[in-house]
Amino acid sequence: MGDRVAVTMEMVELGGGDTGCGGSRHCTVLPAPAFVATLDYSGGTVACAAVMIPGLLRSSVGTIRSPAASLRPTAGALRHLTLTSIMKSKRKTDHLERTANVVRREVVSAAKVCGAAAESPSVKRLRLLVADKDFSFKAGQWIDFFIPGVSVVGGFSICSSPRLLEQERMIELAVKYTNHPPALWIHNQCTLDAEVAVRVGGEFFFDPQPADATRNLVLIAGGVGINPLLSILRHAADLHRERADKGSGYEMGTVKLFYSAQNTSELLFKKNILDLVNEFPEKIACSLHVTKQTTRISAELKPYITEGRITEKDIRDHISKETLFYICGPPPMTDFFSKQLENSHVPKEHICFEKWW
Repeated sequence: MGDRVAVTMEMVELGGGDTGCGGSRHCTVLPAPAFVATLDYSGGTVACAAVMIPGLLRSSVGTIRSPAASLRPTAGALRHLTLTSIMKSKRKTDHLERTANVVRREVVSAAKVCGAAAESPSVKRLRLLVADKDFSFKAGQWIDFFIPGVSVVGGFSICSSPRLLEQERMIELAVKYTNHPPALWIHNQCTLDAEVAVRVGGEFFFDPQPADATRNLVLIAGGVGINPLLSILRHAADLHRERADKGSGYEMGTVKLFYSAQNTSELLFKKNILDLVNEFPEKIACSLHVTKQTTRISAELKPYITEGRITEKDIRDHISKETLFYICGPPPMTDFFSKQLENSHVPKEHICFEKWW
């Protein structure tokens, strides 16, 4: 299994998003997570209150594993990378501090960059090989992203499905350009075969079990907030395929994606989304919104495009007792829709959101 190094750290030192991941609340998914976090944004600060369910939170002693020879930096190098990054990544607004109370997996795994491409003028897509068989995630979760030589820890939602990891040991990220050090590294310095380390965290996920009740999903995304929702959408498609192929497994309901960006060039993963809509026309639908479009919209996209923001009525028309709502985008957007859903008497446990700073 390669090198193993025990790393002991206090939970308060651990974190989760940068140009990316924020915190989730009112998130009850099937099965229920072992940890519920609520966030207080009053006074311009972020305060996290956590409720631990006894017996379900693992210890704060982690293990670093890197099983593949091609992904085997020395034990000392991985230990230095993760511990140094955790100790130095202490900006008040950074990923680690914002998500200090969010549950993470213990395993920090070596990963290798095996693909990179421009997803939009401002977003770069990254594909990572994670050979460590102990590395896994649920659709919607994020990773801590440790970069050699960069003291700040990144936090990026995974946009691929768990099935891709199971079959090919790959995960995908889509990172927006900012001047935050991890994002700068990805856009300006990252090369093929570059080695990093990753660790999974987050309570924002959809992970139904075969015997669970059928649920419909409404996914509401703003900008790069599409990332965790695309992972959930892809997972839902995998569940539909499994049910169709085997006649068993979880019976997935319908999925409706509402996705807003400034213009069509900033609507990420357009082809992937429309491919799923066309593959499952009775099960998956999308409404793509643009708020500052100045160029002509292509004939392929036009049937799915609405010029203007996602509205309260758009969402209200999809409320039912079988429906779960997942929201990810800028804080004003997540605040607005979560509040509107609560006002429409949607149970809080059916509303799950993640804020992006």
